[in-house]
Amino acid sequence: MIKRNYSTIIIGALVLVLLFVPEAKAVVQQGFMKLGLFQPKLEKVETTTKTEANYKFEMVDANGKATTLEDLKGKVVFLNFWATWCPPCIAEMPTIQTLYDKFKDDKDVVILTVEVEGKRDKVAKFMARKKLTLPVVYPTSAIPTDFFNGSLPTTVILDKQGNIAHTTIGMADYSGTDVEDFLNELKTSK
Repeated sequence: MIKRNYSTIIIGALVLVLLFVPEAKAVVQQGFMKLGLFQPKLEKVETTTKTEANYKFEMVDANGKATTLEDLKGKVVFLNFWATWCPPCIAEMPTIQTLYDKFKDDKDVVILTVEVEGKRDKVAKFMARKKLTLPVVYPTSAIPTDFFNGSLPTTVILDKQGNIAHTTIGMADYSGTDVEDFLNELKTSK
């Protein structure tokens, strides 16, 4: 009887931890990604014209350096919208770090994580604790609704003309060669 109560208490405690501790949820979700679940479906969105998109979006990094989408035209842009309290965001961050490490020296690909809460001190502590070196930017203008409708995490990949080439709403594993190949394909397309 006592052993049964201990197991019930342990199971109950685990359930409570998973319900209320974002980091614990993220660990479980990372386990699912390692099993091969949550792969992004990288079907390129074909635009009807090859004109440049005219999205307006301004952001600033932790050092105050401003960037706009206009500044990034001519480059493939990977934008990941996230928050520190979001377990799926936390879970996918290591996979985005892996992708970033592959492209950090590539002048034709820009990988940015867009933190939507704007709590810079919290973000700095989070990034240091997780040993992440991803570029983090903060919106200083309205985010185009074509990019982000409030669902976290959301990832948008833009082609060199600034058109949306891919969108993933929800957690995904970006560390695979399929994502790397997709970005390289966009890089070489006209």
